[in-house]
Amino acid sequence: MKKLVNDPRRVVREMLEGVCDLDPGLALLADHDVVVRADLPPPEVRAVAVISGGGSGHEPAHAGYVGPGLLAAAVAGGVFTSPSVDAVLAGIRAASGPAGAVLVVKNYTGDRLNFGLAAELARGEGIPVEIVVVADDVALRDTVPRERRRGIAGTVLVHKIAGAAAAAGRGVADVARLARGAAADLGSMGVALGACTVPAVGHPGFTLGENEIELGLGIHGEQGVARSAMAPADILVDRLVDAIRADLGLAAGATVALLVNGLGGTPAMELAIVARRALASLRGHGLRVERAWQGSLLTALEMPGCSLSVLKLDPERLALLDAPGTSPAWPGPGRTCCSPGGCGARWRGPSPQLLNAPSRSSPISTQGRATAIWGSA
Repeated sequence: MKKLVNDPRRVVREMLEGVCDLDPGLALLADHDVVVRADLPPPEVRAVAVISGGGSGHEPAHAGYVGPGLLAAAVAGGVFTSPSVDAVLAGIRAASGPAGAVLVVKNYTGDRLNFGLAAELARGEGIPVEIVVVADDVALRDTVPRERRRGIAGTVLVHKIAGAAAAAGRGVADVARLARGAAADLGSMGVALGACTVPAVGHPGFTLGENEIELGLGIHGEQGVARSAMAPADILVDRLVDAIRADLGLAAGATVALLVNGLGGTPAMELAIVARRALASLRGHGLRVERAWQGSLLTALEMPGCSLSVLKLDPERLALLDAPGTSPAWPGPGRTCCSPGGCGARWRGPSPQLLNAPSRSSPISTQGRATAIWGSA
């Protein structure tokens, strides 16, 4: 194992120290692995605190989403290990005031248990606390009930919606309602081309053959829905899109947001190829993709692969996604995508008509109008 670490037992603390040293807007609690906004006002005038967290190894999640309009605090456990009850309670105490807190929790047993116990203790201290569980992984939809699904990369969009609602002055119950609604209308699925290595373990968590991939795996390397042969990117993306679309019951005319997420070891080149096909596939089914993001936003250490997340939109949800929000990792306003017909209206290069009738020597691709996104702003 070759990793740029010192003591494997201190990777989380040293990582958080680096994250906070790089950003004056972040502060690290002395006695717990909890990152909080450094600019929080006095408790009595604070908005609802949106707090998330979980095991480390998913960077930039979760500390990377601490900032105005997003999270007030993030609680970090060990690598792929839930944070302790004490750490979560310390985060609630440090970030919240009388307005209370909303805890955004991915659907894993340890996270639900420890965040839940911390919430009960905080309520006993007079702090209003609501819990929102994100279970967006559609991979095992045919084998497990919805309440047992895993929480994966779509959680980032729930962070943004809840954080924007809190920044707008919504009450704790209203912030939780909006976050739960988003979580219910969210579907994600991933594909891995290989495994990752936990520093304290020193060897990959599973083994794939030279030509094998794992469809629908979890963000800790949990078993997916199928292990199959490697295929071209377009085929794999279509399988992910079809599974998500079927699970959400998306019909032609629906408006959605798309998040293309790298799992830690996937180059931007490959993510752009994935994004190209995901946009084309969604549009091909008559869906309007109003916003889209691409990047490694919730990872699994250095795992090669990606996930797609699709969120149903309504005007209120879109406004919350577009609301101001800054943090080290939030990619900012999503790209404004176009109608199901393609991006011709935003073409910045040659006339889109050339796509349909290029000369024999033309370098312009004729494989589909989605290629017009190359020229979009």
